[in-house]
Amino acid sequence: MHLLAISGSLRARSSNRELLRAVTLLAPPDTVVDFFEGLNSLPHFNPDDDGIGAVLPPSVVSLRQAIAQCDALLISSPEYAHGVPGSLKNALDWLVSGAEMVDKPTALLTASTHSRFVHAALAETLRTMSTLITPATTRVVPLDGRRLQAEAIAADPELSTVLRETLSALGALVAGAPRRES
Repeated sequence: MHLLAISGSLRARSSNRELLRAVTLLAPPDTVVDFFEGLNSLPHFNPDDDGIGAVLPPSVVSLRQAIAQCDALLISSPEYAHGVPGSLKNALDWLVSGAEMVDKPTALLTASTHSRFVHAALAETLRTMSTLITPATTRVVPLDGRRLQAEAIAADPELSTVLRETLSALGALVAGAPRRES
């Protein structure tokens, strides 16, 4: 299984990035996890730049290609001002008109039980974009400001269980997902 991990935080050592790094430590040997590192290089979404005949910015092409080439998405995001961080929402806006997200198995992680709004908002956006997302692949992982590094998250029995269960559910979604020709 080839996963594309996207952190909704631009911070180098955010809890969400560490959570995704922990997934790489817990993933089965036949699972490859790549990180999309280009959220901060995407231009502001403008529908005029995404219409028929438009030439997409290279960073948008890179995002779309990375999503098209992976088997599943793994997104972890903080909550900013009761909502989705602008950089992540901007990336999702660039994907709305493409086919890359349709039927794409997707897992959504949130690193804090205090993030009451972002989890539901992102899940709704992803469902609207026709991704394959289930309650078993949308999980809140109770890091709650503990500032744990990936290794500590992976070593914690409670946290690692949540991540392994999410990976397993995501694998089941991938196995049952409609096959697309590249």
